[in-house]
Amino acid sequence: MILYHGSNVTVDHPKSIKQNRYLDFGFGFYTTTNYDQAVNFASKLTERRKTGEATLNIYSIDETVAFQECSLLRFDSPNEAWLDFVAANRQGSYQGQQYDMIYGAVANDDVYRTITLYMTGVLNKEQTLTALKIRKLFNQMVFATKKSLQYLHFEGKELV
Repeated sequence: MILYHGSNVTVDHPKSIKQNRYLDFGFGFYTTTNYDQAVNFASKLTERRKTGEATLNIYSIDETVAFQECSLLRFDSPNEAWLDFVAANRQGSYQGQQYDMIYGAVANDDVYRTITLYMTGVLNKEQTLTALKIRKLFNQMVFATKKSLQYLHFEGKELV
């Protein structure tokens, strides 16, 4: 499997760095299989930070081996379990099992607005899931532990 990480720098040795904000799947190294999504993120990040160059970092992973040797939480669709997990992580209140890798839909800016309406009580769970079904959701794979990162192999980069 090929994975991408958009950044303003080359990341040839990925690390899980504790963030100063709460993200969809908690702390970890975020990647995607969607080339365009990663390019878009690299551009936005470079613009926001006003430093570096928009860089698409490219990785490979042998998912057969990695998924067998690491604990994996996988969401095949933005369902109720996914919504609960993302909401808890975004609020910094997730207390459940820790996983090496987490795979599922990304709550990008557009999707996050809908999730915020849910977290603030404007939408209930059913309304939120219905609203998410009409959105085009991209995926993300998060490497949440040092163990999982050993299966991620840097293949190169593209300046975008």
